[in-house]
Amino acid sequence: MNILITGGAGFIGLNFVNFILKNTDYEITIIDALTYASHPEEINKLGKNPRVRFIQANIINMEEIKLALDRVYEVLVHFAAESHVDRSIKDGEIFIQTNIIGTFNMIQVVMNGFAKKMIHVSTDEVYGTLEKNDTPFTEHSPISPNNPYSASKASSDLIVRSYFQTFGLPLITTRCSNNFGPFQNKEKYIPTIIYHALQEKKIPVYGDGLQIRDWLFVEDHCRAIANIIKNGKSGEVYNIGGGNEKTNIEVVKQVLAIMGKPESLIDYVTDRVGHDRRYAIDSSKLQSELGWIQQHTFQESLEETVKWYIEKFGDKKI
Repeated sequence: MNILITGGAGFIGLNFVNFILKNTDYEITIIDALTYASHPEEINKLGKNPRVRFIQANIINMEEIKLALDRVYEVLVHFAAESHVDRSIKDGEIFIQTNIIGTFNMIQVVMNGFAKKMIHVSTDEVYGTLEKNDTPFTEHSPISPNNPYSASKASSDLIVRSYFQTFGLPLITTRCSNNFGPFQNKEKYIPTIIYHALQEKKIPVYGDGLQIRDWLFVEDHCRAIANIIKNGKSGEVYNIGGGNEKTNIEVVKQVLAIMGKPESLIDYVTDRVGHDRRYAIDSSKLQSELGWIQQHTFQESLEETVKWYIEKFGDKKI
């Protein structure tokens, strides 16, 4: 099987490439713009694998994308996105370009017959926020984004839906909860905690720290996508959640406990504007219809993640 992966040098995309190489015999073409959040050094390593081809291309530029369109792919897995909420609040333009125009361009790849199926990887943030006692989001929950990042992803989801409804294209959307694991940029929450703790720096926690997120280990997410490639139905949306609801302050304290660092490093800062209070994902559709099962507990995978970042940041004594 030939597969095309956008954003394969980024956090989830790179983990997915490694998962596919380890667990299948698929041949992979990666296209990635190599932004600040990518891992070109890992791409260089992968370049030695005869099953991997890398093309540097920005998904908002159709001429660059055409460099990869010398064959027909069994599936296009679309990870490429701008994803950091704080950055979207400061300047939303690149989010509109990458997440909306870029997704439209990927649909055109399918429309023009260069991919037989597309998996559009989205986020639970398109659903908006939940109150403490609300039931988790299902695939039927209304879309109600509250920041420029989630609005751009919701827009791309609706474009994908429209091309399935209008043209019957083989398009599938997935919406995942907060991922964590190796290769995540240090601007993200868990890497920020680890990095600051290693440096004995204050760890910023927005507001009261009681915002709730549902955490999903990236390898379990990759396993879900691989399952959906084989068994998912066109036009469907599949939620991929970790079932690990934690307040932000709980996560900080767990990481500090693993690292043997004091809670005095915690620094409560002014809350971010438009900060959603709670996310929670119901993955029962994915479990009952496709048989997906998580294989990692939150504590074990958090410990594995902390260990990986300690080695990455170069302090082997911690």
